[in-house]
Amino acid sequence: MPSVNSLRALRIFASGSHATKPFKGFGDPALDGEEGITRGVEQADLFTRGAVANVNEVRKLNRLPETREELEFIAQSLGAGKSDLFLGEAATEKAVKDEDLSDVRVLAFATHGLLGGHFSGVQEPSLVFTPPDEGNETDDGLLKASEAAQLKLNADWVILSACDTAAADGSPDGEGLSGLARAFFYAGARSLLVSHWPVLSNAAKKITGELFSDVDIAMNEHAIALQDALVKIINDEESPFLSHPMFWASFSLVGV
Repeated sequence: MPSVNSLRALRIFASGSHATKPFKGFGDPALDGEEGITRGVEQADLFTRGAVANVNEVRKLNRLPETREELEFIAQSLGAGKSDLFLGEAATEKAVKDEDLSDVRVLAFATHGLLGGHFSGVQEPSLVFTPPDEGNETDDGLLKASEAAQLKLNADWVILSACDTAAADGSPDGEGLSGLARAFFYAGARSLLVSHWPVLSNAAKKITGELFSDVDIAMNEHAIALQDALVKIINDEESPFLSHPMFWASFSLVGV
C-alpha cells in the first residue's frame, strides 16, 4: 500500500473508473544524447535559473528507443490505435497537459525519471519529455510532480516505466511515494506501477511486455499480472542475467 498521505489522496480523489478508452502512451522523447541503457540521469544541470528547465540541457539527455517498442506493444495488446501513442517529437509535456486523459483506463509513461533534489535545480521528481525550442512555464520538457497532480485522470492503472518513480518528493524528510506516486493519485489514478531505483531500459520493456501478455489478467488483477510477469522474467532462459533482483525487484504496484 502507499504511504499514509498517498493512501489518503487515493481515497479522496480516485473513484471507480468509468473510462471507455483503453490506452494512451507517452514515450521515446526526441533527445540528442546517445542511446541510453537506464531510464534515469546520472548528473545534470537542467536549470540555470528560476522554475523553467534549460531545454538545451534537457535535449542532451540520452535517447531511449526501447520505450517506443514498449508502448507500441501495450497499445496493440489493448486494442488502441496509433492516435493513442505520443512518441518522438509528439511526446511533449504540452501534449500530456492538453490531451483529454479523463476517459483513459490505462495510461503509460516510458521515459527518464528524475529524482527531486538530486540534480541542480530539480527540486521535485519529474518525467522527461521532448523539450520545446524555447522553454516556458507550461512546457520545458519536464513534467514535475506538482504538474502531474493537476492532470485530470480516471485511470484504472498508470504505468510509470522510468527510474525512481516511487521516490520521495525531494524534501529532506520526504517519505517514499510522496513524489510522482502521490501526484498521480491526486490526479485520479487508482493503481500505479512504479520503480524504487534506476531501471534497465531493456528490462523495463520486457516486464511491461509480459505484464500485458494476458490482457484479461492485466486489466482485472493487477497484482497477479505483475507477479506473473516477474516470474517469467526470472525464468527467462534467453536473458538469464535478468533473474537478478536488481533488474526486476524495483517495480512495485501501489494503490487499489
